[in-house]
Amino acid sequence: MNLFHMTTLFAILAVSSPAVPPLKTPDFPELKLLQEPVMYYTDTSYGRAFAKDPDVVHFKDRYLMYYTIHRGKQGIAVGIAQSSNLKHWTKVGEILPAAEYETKGLGAPGAIVLQGKVHLFYQSYGNGRRDAICHAVSDDGIHFVRNETNPIFRPTGEWNCGRAIDADVIEHENRLLLYCATRDPQMKVQMLVVAVAPLHSSYNRDCWTQLCDTSILKPELPWEKRCIEAPSVCKHENRLYLFYAGAYNNEPQQIGCAVSDDGVRWERLSKLPLLPNGLDGEWNSSESGHPGVFEDDDGQQYLFFQGNNDNGATWYLSKMKVGWEGDEPCLIRPKDGTVFRLR
Repeated sequence: MNLFHMTTLFAILAVSSPAVPPLKTPDFPELKLLQEPVMYYTDTSYGRAFAKDPDVVHFKDRYLMYYTIHRGKQGIAVGIAQSSNLKHWTKVGEILPAAEYETKGLGAPGAIVLQGKVHLFYQSYGNGRRDAICHAVSDDGIHFVRNETNPIFRPTGEWNCGRAIDADVIEHENRLLLYCATRDPQMKVQMLVVAVAPLHSSYNRDCWTQLCDTSILKPELPWEKRCIEAPSVCKHENRLYLFYAGAYNNEPQQIGCAVSDDGVRWERLSKLPLLPNGLDGEWNSSESGHPGVFEDDDGQQYLFFQGNNDNGATWYLSKMKVGWEGDEPCLIRPKDGTVFRLR
């Protein structure tokens, strides 16, 4: 497989509006898709429309989505919404600061169902280079008990600053792989790190072993600028695929993808973003960012992500369906022609 061959990409997203013209590329600026996608979720509990960093599980006959909320002067926390169809979501809970290490905030949740429980890996917030990954577990997906050894992971080595944010986990070869973002010692360049713990363990701090002595993926392409963050990993045909966000928020942030056989060494699938931001006037013109890939019980995979068109004054969540052409991800447009902007 030529990992730098550009995959043909389209987006599946049903809408209720009339059909629009066939897909055109960004070379046609006259095409303005002003329709809102069917899934266009935000949280207005604290006045401002704000929902970021989505991650989804299927648990006890419902879908649960965990995401970052903004509570104004109270800082950020985690919101929980439920759905029966992955399109329409209703807020059902929050995870608010409850421990000293998360007093300034918590967010960017990564969820996984293991042994009949929801395990949530999330970051502390507002502590600069001291932010780290924390762990909590729940029997119902709503009420969580913190790991008594929190924070459970921050990276080591002279190549990074010790910070850890944007957690995601995946079961692989009877182990649990933990991916997160860190920064260089100068706190300027964001990049990725990976650690591992035994699958059937407590996930306490002493269970984790860092698997790399340098970043597993750092900014190299022009559109990635100084940031790779928000890793989200899925599996297909025994290979691991990592969706990631390139560039900081609204620069614009866009989504790329890389592939690995061992979870440590990664190769990009393209030199261009797989999911760029939209054109002027579209709901995601400021960015398409922070991916969260979810595999349903039937094996179908979906890519959730955040976007906005006002440089971050508001934040919304949406999704699209992931298909496969051989061993590369393929995103297919709907028959009515409505698309996300893809290259």
